[in-house]
Amino acid sequence: MDLQYRHEWKHEISWTDLLSIRTRLRTFAQSDPHAIDGRYLIRSLYFDNLQDKALREKIDGVNRREKFRIRCYNGDTSLIHLEKKSKLNGLGTKYSALLTKEEVQKIIDGEVNWMLDSPDHLIRELYCKMRYQGLRPKTIVDYTREPFIYRPGNVRVTFDYNIRTGLSCTDFLNPDCVTIPAGEPVIILEVKWDGYLPSIIRDAVQTPGRRVTAFSKYAQCRIYD
Repeated sequence: MDLQYRHEWKHEISWTDLLSIRTRLRTFAQSDPHAIDGRYLIRSLYFDNLQDKALREKIDGVNRREKFRIRCYNGDTSLIHLEKKSKLNGLGTKYSALLTKEEVQKIIDGEVNWMLDSPDHLIRELYCKMRYQGLRPKTIVDYTREPFIYRPGNVRVTFDYNIRTGLSCTDFLNPDCVTIPAGEPVIILEVKWDGYLPSIIRDAVQTPGRRVTAFSKYAQCRIYD
């Protein structure tokens, strides 16, 4: 499958920055139609192997890397996505497939043989990497996201905060799974776009003194390991 790689900026910002940028964005950008009161809750279950390949490649800044996760929004387990995020030369792309609750639980329980016969190539790819690279569900990552959309340039601006880790818990479908704050509270501004970043967005997200960061919510949620 040929997907376009997208540009991405990440900035660690303050609450004051968030309030200012949010106010500017609201004058011309749209809130994501799937958001409730401008935000939604995201739960992800990340995969890694015994050598922590995904974690180590992120920390070491490996030029070509990938990670797998299972994700749902606002606790709605009727719509669950399997996602593979790939990075190359600082650009990113994402592949996605749908999973049922029953399929997710089987993956968590290590019952994966059914995946080999899936009509979806991404599910089959995850099966192969679980079988031959030792990928396994590693930890739950919860956070709140405020998303904005700007159609020209296919721009998406998000604020992520309240990042929580499930530590070694992989009970993705359990709404009562205990999570704790992943270190000191942070707010991450992400800006993603295709071929060009419109100047109106560039101006709106300006945060003097803030530098582009390689912050990873998955890496942050592994700090207690």
